[in-house]
Amino acid sequence: MSDFMPEPEAEAGAPGDPVGPAPLDVPRDPTGDPRVDALVERLADVDHLDTDGHVEVYEDVHGGLRETLSALDARPGPPAPSPASHTYDNRS
Repeated sequence: MSDFMPEPEAEAGAPGDPVGPAPLDVPRDPTGDPRVDALVERLADVDHLDTDGHVEVYEDVHGGLRETLSALDARPGPPAPSPASHTYDNRS
């Protein structure tokens, strides 16, 4: 029969199959924040790991991004205006 499709198991050892992890080559554009850029570059490590090693890298990057965002929230700056400080003069 000409419509014969081989089973996936038969293709697993086919010549030309990659032996190990293959890089995804996903572009990582700089953000302008060196802390964030370093964490985003860390994602390149998954290109050299089997999929079971990806979780550790993703968790590391996620934790680093969370810490970076938390540090921004903790940074002293001008106080935000309170909603009560705004007066609206509606003379319609």
